[in-house]
Amino acid sequence: MQSNVALKPDAVARLHVGIIMDGNGRWATRRGLSRLRGHEAGVEAIRRIVEAAPDQGVGTLTLYAFSSDNWRRPKAEVAALMGLLRFYLANEIAALVRNGVRLTVIGRRDRLPDGIAAAITRAEAETHGGTTLHLRIAIDYSARDAILNAAARAAGAGPLSREAFADLITGEAGLRDVDLIIRTSGEKRLSDFLLWEGAYAELHFTERMWPEFEADDLADALASFHRRERRFGGLTAIAPAEVASL
Repeated sequence: MQSNVALKPDAVARLHVGIIMDGNGRWATRRGLSRLRGHEAGVEAIRRIVEAAPDQGVGTLTLYAFSSDNWRRPKAEVAALMGLLRFYLANEIAALVRNGVRLTVIGRRDRLPDGIAAAITRAEAETHGGTTLHLRIAIDYSARDAILNAAARAAGAGPLSREAFADLITGEAGLRDVDLIIRTSGEKRLSDFLLWEGAYAELHFTERMWPEFEADDLADALASFHRRERRFGGLTAIAPAEVASL
């Protein structure tokens, strides 16, 4: 759904970080725990990183929680993940409001179990005024599908700028492109995550499993990011504050 609310100027100036939260199941298996316990520990990691991100210069945080391909997982595991999502929406919203966090959920909602889409809508409405951090959670999400859907909506509209087409893809007016994509667990692929928005994103891969990921790990990834020169196809490095205007 297209939002008619533009990001606050200070949020636009701060970094957009995307995280592929990988390794919950392997973290649990190595400890002799159920995969569900791994996903529960993953939710605890989300709390830590959402709290830490604003102080580390992050204005927008997009978390890959459940891909459109994850429906292929065992039904029991999918049901457990959806249960955790219900729990998060029921129990975390007050804290998000208190901390000035605006929540947006991206991806399809028509395939979610009964009641979850409505809970998402309520959570987005309740957190709408948050300006400290824009937290975007990708659920039943596919970047390729997002691009296809935007192309279908743009059909017959005449020539479009990249910026206008990006608004169709993201559902946000003027959403900052992704500056940094982090993937945990040692895997080194994007898995259909933020393919348009992350066209010039820097990539950071860590062996840490998502339940182990701490504020210091985020700081390390951002420190590595700030040591890189981003030229966007040119010869001159471009400062992060100038990226949003490209």
